[in-house]
Amino acid sequence: MTRLLLFATVIAAAMPAPGQSSSLVGTWTLSHADKILPGGKQVPDYGADPHGIAIFTEDGRYVVEVFRSDRTKFASNDRATGTPEEYKDALMSTSAHFGRYAVDQQSGTIRFTVDRASFPNWDGTSRTCTFVLDGDTLSWRTPPRPDGSIPVTILERARR
Repeated sequence: MTRLLLFATVIAAAMPAPGQSSSLVGTWTLSHADKILPGGKQVPDYGADPHGIAIFTEDGRYVVEVFRSDRTKFASNDRATGTPEEYKDALMSTSAHFGRYAVDQQSGTIRFTVDRASFPNWDGTSRTCTFVLDGDTLSWRTPPRPDGSIPVTILERARR
């Protein structure tokens, strides 16, 4: 009986937490960070060659980081003494957040419960995004921004 209980415990620990999708668990690399404009046109949001990563763990934790490739370096080489333009570019060329996630397969959504984000207004909030998983390609759309554009994130499963 003890062996059976131990086996059941090991199997349960290896399964995704409730609300997680084992198909999302792992590391994903960014291929596109676009936005759909109010007129319907899809354009790059973080430049032609954005860089980024998303990691989803079995226990429901996540991290997402998106960076524009052509970021302005601080002339002073000291982040504490940047110019207003350098600070603005640093903020606008990055989107990062981490926390917990839950997948609703039926509605095709991911709920990101944000612990902290590069945009402080997201700290302690939840964001629900529609997603599509097509083989090794994962994409999601976030709710529209105040300007009406809809961010679209497209990732590929990382290869070993």
